[in-house]
Amino acid sequence: MIKRIEPGKRFCKAVVVNGIVTTAGVTGEGADATAQTRDILNQIDGLLAKAGTSKAKLLSANIWLRDIAHFAQMNDVWDKWVDPDNLPVRATVEARLATPELLVEIQVTALV
Repeated sequence: MIKRIEPGKRFCKAVVVNGIVTTAGVTGEGADATAQTRDILNQIDGLLAKAGTSKAKLLSANIWLRDIAHFAQMNDVWDKWVDPDNLPVRATVEARLATPELLVEIQVTALV
């Protein structure tokens, strides 16, 4: 059985199947990478809760930054958010995002 969380016009914000939840790439609001990362991680907390899990069960995270110079800002927020006893694997790359105001996008996968 597949559970689709917050389906929209083009995609769902998350999908649960076989005990695993995968989110879409999540973007956030804010004037800088710090604010956007904070907003994104709050949204991810909500999606994981809707799937019946939490950041303690993260398996992986993919992070895209408009400018790799934002790496430290994003990590400052990430390090305060992530469960240090249950760290996921992670990749972070610089990428052109969908619109110029988007500085950070994060997608995660977790066990349910």
